[in-house]
Amino acid sequence: IDSIAKKANAKVCVSAFNVETKDSLDYYGDEPCAMQSVFKFPIALAILNKIDKGEFSLLHKIHIRPEDLIKDTWSPMRDSFPNGNINLTFETLIRFMVSQSDNNACDILIHHLGKPKKVEKYLRKIGIDDIAIKYNEVGMHKNWKNQYKNWSTTNAMNQLLLKFFTGKILSKANTDFLNQVMIETSTGKNRIVKLLPQGTIVAHKTATSSTNQDGITAATNDVGIITLPNGQHLILSVFISDAKADNDTIENTIAEIAKIIFDDYNKN
Repeated sequence: IDSIAKKANAKVCVSAFNVETKDSLDYYGDEPCAMQSVFKFPIALAILNKIDKGEFSLLHKIHIRPEDLIKDTWSPMRDSFPNGNINLTFETLIRFMVSQSDNNACDILIHHLGKPKKVEKYLRKIGIDDIAIKYNEVGMHKNWKNQYKNWSTTNAMNQLLLKFFTGKILSKANTDFLNQVMIETSTGKNRIVKLLPQGTIVAHKTATSSTNQDGITAATNDVGIITLPNGQHLILSVFISDAKADNDTIENTIAEIAKIIFDDYNKN
């Protein structure tokens, strides 16, 4: 991992955990890193927790106004419904937010929780400490430094993924729903999944920041649950922070790290 990580010219943090054998490893796993869109995974958990409590349902519809569809941001939802004035279910919004990493869907869902810190409060309640969420997508984009206030360690993200995957925090129905939505993720094809055997099931959430005028990319991340050929499950989080390499090199760093860990854990 150390030799691969050097290629990105960045802070590289990695955590891996085998659900069945409890075997784990981490490489700078306690270092805080900017999450960027990985924070959409805990946001989805917080929304689904409210649904489990009966406060609303996956089929409950939200009215999307034209002003909710911010132009200068990543939003396949806005591209699909450019004029707004539509009613979309929580299920549809979660799919846009997680599978396609839609920023407008994200902020609409955060609004229904109250504030970003509500997600952080939820994480503390379920025993996750080293994840901080201070800003929504609009807030993160206002200032380059703001994205660093939404941070996580790879160890903490793995703890959250483990609690989720083993059914400790959501109902079985909503655990299965979000797991499938993460399997359907369309972003990050050149990251964790790139070098794994064709057909490998990966339920994951990606994140990508912009690159500033100094050529620094704040965050290129991928986290998720890999189903190994031996039937076991590998939880893997890779955060690459403040990278000076080009995007292809950064993504390939994640892919290569995922492959060597996948191969090693599949032997056990």
